[in-house]
Amino acid sequence: MTIRPVHLVAVLVCAAMYPSVWAGELRVQVVDGDEKPLPDAVIVAFPADGRIEPAKPGTEIEDQIDKEFVPYVQAIRVGSYVKFPNKDDIRHHVYSFSPARKFELPLYSGTPASPVLFDKVGVVKLGCNIHDWMIGYLYVTDAPYFGKTTAQGRVELKDLPAGTYRVHAWHPRLDGTEESTARQIEVKDDIPSSAKWVLKLKRDFRPHRAPLPGDPGYR
Repeated sequence: MTIRPVHLVAVLVCAAMYPSVWAGELRVQVVDGDEKPLPDAVIVAFPADGRIEPAKPGTEIEDQIDKEFVPYVQAIRVGSYVKFPNKDDIRHHVYSFSPARKFELPLYSGTPASPVLFDKVGVVKLGCNIHDWMIGYLYVTDAPYFGKTTAQGRVELKDLPAGTYRVHAWHPRLDGTEESTARQIEVKDDIPSSAKWVLKLKRDFRPHRAPLPGDPGYR
């Protein structure tokens, strides 16, 4: 059977329109030292050959709901903007002293007029000057593929071209360096790849939320 040029063009057009048909998938499970599912762990994957397709940063949302940062951990692409809407009926004072991005949003309600730009790779720890227990994390990455584990400790990285990847894990309570979690993983385009991380964690030193029983606390 002879393939006519017009048929070949149609095949190439379809391949360009639907690249995910030939893309791979990495399924990751993360647990703690007691083999319990670990939520809020970030998994990032870099092509081992160093080739990174540039990706367009976006604008993300870090809410303040019921005197908590929501989500507690959020992974974003470097160059992204983040809005910090306050959905409580009280005011918050959001700040960070992290080297990757130092900023301050003085006491406010509603949504600040200007979002914050995160143009450096690194972990940005968020706090509130009014409520000590309000802590959150923005994981700013230049990885082309990344995700965060669910309550079941699982995350799926999809649409990865077949090849070898350097993959590593991070968590706010990780005991050790992120680099120590790195491993090489082969991703194929015909069957999902899988991996599991067991992370040793530090104690959780977050302040207790006010009010305590019988204590009106503060607003």
